[in-house]
Formats: sequence, structure tokens, C-alpha cells
Amino acid sequence: MEIQKFKYDNRIVSLFAFATMLWALVGMLVGVIVAFQIFNPGFVHSEYSTFGRLRPLHTNAVIFAFVGNGIFMGYYYSIQRLLKARMWSNMLSRVHFWGWQLIIVAAAITLPLGYTTSKEYAELEWPIDIAITLIWVIFGLNMIMTILRRRERHLYVAIWFYIATFVTVAVLHVVNSFELPVELFKSYSVYAGVQDALVQWWYGHNAVAFFLTTPYLGLMYYYIPKAVNRPVYSYKLSIIHFWALIFIYIWAGPHHLLYSTLPDWAQSLGTVFSIMLIAPSWGGMINGLLTLRGAWDRVRDDATLKFFVVAVTAYGMATFEGPLLSLKQINAISHFTDWTIAHVHVGGLGWNGMLTFGILYWLIPRLYKTELFSKKLANAHFWIATLGILLYAVPMYWAGFTQHSMWQDFTEAGTLKYPEFLTTVTNLKNLYALRAIGGTLYLGGAIMMVYNLVRTVRAGSLEREEEASAPALEKAYAGHAGEHWHRWIERRPVQLTIFATVAILIGGLIEMVPTFMVKSNVPTIASVKPYTPLELQGRDLYIREGCVGCHSQLVRPFRHETVRYKGEYSKSGEYVYDHPFLWGSKRTGPDLQRVGAKYLHSWHYFHMANPDDISKGSLMPAYPWLFTNDLDTSKTAAKIRAMQSLGVPYPEGYDARANADLQKQAGEIAENLLQDKSVRYDFAERSSDNLADKEIIALIAYLQRLGTDIKVKTEEVAVKP
Repeated sequence: MEIQKFKYDNRIVSLFAFATMLWALVGMLVGVIVAFQIFNPGFVHSEYSTFGRLRPLHTNAVIFAFVGNGIFMGYYYSIQRLLKARMWSNMLSRVHFWGWQLIIVAAAITLPLGYTTSKEYAELEWPIDIAITLIWVIFGLNMIMTILRRRERHLYVAIWFYIATFVTVAVLHVVNSFELPVELFKSYSVYAGVQDALVQWWYGHNAVAFFLTTPYLGLMYYYIPKAVNRPVYSYKLSIIHFWALIFIYIWAGPHHLLYSTLPDWAQSLGTVFSIMLIAPSWGGMINGLLTLRGAWDRVRDDATLKFFVVAVTAYGMATFEGPLLSLKQINAISHFTDWTIAHVHVGGLGWNGMLTFGILYWLIPRLYKTELFSKKLANAHFWIATLGILLYAVPMYWAGFTQHSMWQDFTEAGTLKYPEFLTTVTNLKNLYALRAIGGTLYLGGAIMMVYNLVRTVRAGSLEREEEASAPALEKAYAGHAGEHWHRWIERRPVQLTIFATVAILIGGLIEMVPTFMVKSNVPTIASVKPYTPLELQGRDLYIREGCVGCHSQLVRPFRHETVRYKGEYSKSGEYVYDHPFLWGSKRTGPDLQRVGAKYLHSWHYFHMANPDDISKGSLMPAYPWLFTNDLDTSKTAAKIRAMQSLGVPYPEGYDARANADLQKQAGEIAENLLQDKSVRYDFAERSSDNLADKEIIALIAYLQRLGTDIKVKTEEVAVKP
């Protein structure tokens, strides 16, 4: 048997390890800042650092920078050793690394500047989306070619998860990123309203599934057995775990849209498959924990194992809670509340964060051929991080229950007990403060880890090219008599990839094709008209400022919501011209779907100037730049043409006269505002320019339009108790 010598590329692993540590600090620091901004809106406040602009920066930095680099770090180390082969191309490995870091930097620049699509976990604009696609293909090509030139015939379970991650993320990203560019950093989703919501949460939920879960399960299956020096508990359980998980997960996205205007059949499918997810998810958790069963005596002293135990436990908790939240009765309580925030962070901080920390503590000393600088410091990090998770999650659960209880509480006379939404907000400030303290502790633990690992690196020496040897792969191989049937597909990466791709496509096609092809799934409403040019510009400002991060635009069919928001529950036909949809996921502030014509123009003016003056105790930041920035009307015609291309029925040639209509409407709003002497005095203090030219006018126009296409008829308001 021919023994071949080769070298593992440890340099690429170390690069991703350093990037993981760097972006962990950056992403978590931004998270701590926005946590403090929630209850103190003046904290780190400027045009480019409001909660609305920093919140997507935090999510992208943690998901794609910290976790993303952690995935690639774990991949590049494990895949070479599992396949007994060096990565196929050094150049592609380096292009992948530097390209990914440039994408992260581009996100860090554009999101605070307000360049965003507003789509959850997919806020980056179209040029960056293209770059992500190219870098992902480079990563996948390098991985697949390495698999094809492997020296280990059977593909270990971790590789199955790596392959499924690559193909599914590629499909999710491409489908969700169909957008029509207007200019370099502005585009509109090609989908509208209900259809956009379905595609977004098909992507959004499965970004959690196939970027934050399946790759980490692959890492779990490699690094936990390595850390305890024993095989995975159950090979057969890993087979069931893998195939059931990737097939079922892709159906679950609609559970984010329960009680929305999405067709009931799609909501029900999301619920059914979400409940089914408990079985494969807990199968994976059990497999991980029972693999650790022979090392419980080492857990007391070994920080790496502590992190692994908590990570797998958090995975089990999050994957039980997710199906629980997909039940309509539970979702009616949790949706739009901080319960969802707690759920997401148990998974993010517990599963992704703790597993990444454990891998770093295991990996860095081996890469640098030395001992960990301080085991005591690593153990201290574990306890601080665990306490941080508890201090973060418990107040958010409490806040979520408080929000729902106060929102739906009626007096004996049949009126809302807490009619002012702000009453709920002011009751949560202390809980938000506790959440910020928990996040700060978690960040502090990460800083301790980085210090510990940097000292470890300085004490050792990286073996960039690690010598290895393995028998050459036999060209003809018939298998062994009596071996498990699944071994056949484990020897055939191309077939495995095809089967995995088919498994993940079925659910998405069954949910999306009818929603797009059957017209009755999204009935239209004759009274709903396209936005005026000024309202369209105002909507883009609303998106730029990240208002969707705190305000929903979806009134659910509940009595307490139709009474509170003084209008009918939302209809799918109201959103047919919304590119993208703006239903939101969280109500830090009230729903805005029926806010149009509810307040005077001057109320909106002063509310944006200083919210606390209008709503005492408000947690909304001020937006003074809206009163000094001139509205950019140079792109109005291009935006109208883009909307026409997407099917919005503006008259032919309307782009040429759109700005004239915009200026007329802006003038009317400004004239109305200036009749109020308080507005005249305030604006004179801010600017000597024409009020009609300012961004605030466009935003007011948009807010005053919301919900006004639907005429309220109380006798027709059918609601659920």
C-alpha cells in the first residue's frame, strides 16, 4: 500500500482564528452599545450610531464576522484531517479569507451610513451581496475539490453537515437577494408584501438553521470527540439527525409569520414542521452530550469541556423553545416581544458563542505547540460568560411576559387597562439595564479569552506546514460485507451533495410556488394605491434609519390589537406595493400600520425632533439631522422607474413629473406645519433653509399615509379573543 506524504495548511486556520477573536470583540461591543441604547437613547448618539443603524451592524458582525470566521476556522482545521488531504488550493483559501474580511469591513461601513435593504440578516446592499456570492463559491469550490482528492474514503458525519451548509446557504442567499438596483447602494426587493415576507423568513429562519446550526453541528461532531478522545456516541443517530434535520428545517420559516396575512396553509406548514424539528434536534443534542459521558470527571478542571457542555445544552434548550414558539397559542404571546430576543440569544450566546470559545481553547495550543497560558483564566471566562447569558436571558423572558400581559389586559368595562403603549416601555427599563449588564459580562469574558490566547500564541510557535502521511485512496472499493447501508453514500460525495440539495429544496418549493403562482393567495384591494413620490422617499428614509427594528407594521387579528391601533387587522392586499415588506419582528415602540392621519403633522415633527417632549419616558432617540438634511430628489425618477419595473402601476412617463408632484406635496405639508408658531420657532433655530426641502417632510408624508387606504368599518372587524 502506497503511503503518501503531505502537509496540512495551518496558516489559514490561524488567520481565521485571529479574525474570530477580533470580530468577537467588535460584534459584542456593538451589541453592548445597542443594549445600553435601548433604555438610554442618548448613549453614543449621532446620525451614524443610533440603535436603528447599529442594531443590524451588531447582528451582522456577530453572525457573519464572529460566527462566520469561527466556522471557517473549524472547517479548515477539521476538513484537512478528516479527509487526510491538504486544501486543494492555497490561493483560494487566502482569497476566501481576505474576501470575507473585506465583506465584513464593507458591512461595518455601509450599515451605519444607512445603506440597508432592511431584510433581517440580509441587510447588505446588492454589490456586497454579489461579493458574498463570489466568496461563498470560492469557499465551496475549494472544499469540494478537497473532498474529491481525499485519502479517506468514507466521509465522516461532520463533512455531511459541511456540504449541506454550503449548498443550502448558497440557495438561500441567491433567492433572498433578488433585488433591483436603483444606484450603487440602493435597491428594491423584487418581491413585495406577503411574498417578500415569506421569502425573507424562509431565508431568515434557515440562515439560523444552516449558518448558525448545521455548520456548528459539524464542528460539534468533530471537536467534542477530539476533546474527550472517544468516538461519537451513536453513528446511527448521527444519520437520522442529519437527514431529518436538513429536510425538516427548511419548511419552518413561516412560523415567524403566524397571525400575519400569509395564507393559513403556509402558516400551518411552518408550525407542523417546526414541531417535528424537536426530534432530530434533540437527537443531535443527545449524541453530543452522550459523547461527553466518559469525561464528566474531567469537566470540573477542563474549561474546554465546560464550554462544550453548556453549548450543547443551550442548543437543546433553543431547539425545544423554537418549536414551542411556533405553536399559535404560544406565538400569540411571544411574537413582537422580548421573549423572542431571549430565545435568539440563548442560541447565539450559548450554542454558537460557547462552542466557539471551547474550540478556540482546544485549537490554539495545538496550532502553536504549547500549553494554554492560563487554565484558571479560561475557567473564570466560562463562569463569567455563563452568568452573562443568565443575566441577559432571564430579564428578557420576564420582559416578554410583561409586554404581552400589559398589551392584552382589559378592564371590567371592556377598555384597555394600559391604553398608552409607553406605559409598557417605561416598565421595562430596569430589565433592559440588567440585559445590558449581562451582555457586558459576556463581552468581558471574551476579552479575557483573547488575552489568554494571545499570551498562548506568544509563548508558542505556529507550525504553518504540518507534516502528515496517509495511504493513497484505492480507486476500486466494493465495501465490506455486512456494513451499514449508509456507507454507500458516504463514499460518494457527489451523490451526497445532490441528495442533500434535493432534501432542502422540497420544502421551499412547496411553500413558495403556490404563494407566487396562485393569485388568490394574495388578494388585492382596489383602494390601495402606490405611494406618492414623496411618500416613497419617506419610506426609504424610514428604512435608512432602521425604524423597522423597533416598530412593526402588522396589526394581528386580536381584539387588543384592533382596539389599541384603532383599525382593522392587516390585509395582504395592503402590502402589494411594499418593496420590501416592513412587518418587523419586535415592538419596542407601537405598531405603525394604522398611524396615518392619527396625529397632526406637528406631532410627528416634534416627536422626531425630541421624542421625550411628546411622550415622556420615551426610549426613542432624536433625529435632528432630518431637519437639516435636504431630501435628495435626484434619484426620484430612477426610483419610480424601478418600481414600474417591479409592477407598481405608475402612469407611463410618470418618472419625468414625479419630482413636481413631490415638491407640491412637500410644500403643502410644510405650509401646514408652519402655521404652528412652535414649529416656526423650532425650525428657525435649526435652519434658515426651506422646510419643504428637508427630509423630515418626506418621513412625515410616509407616516401619515400608513393605513389610510383602508376605511375602517367597525362592524366588519372580526377579531380573535
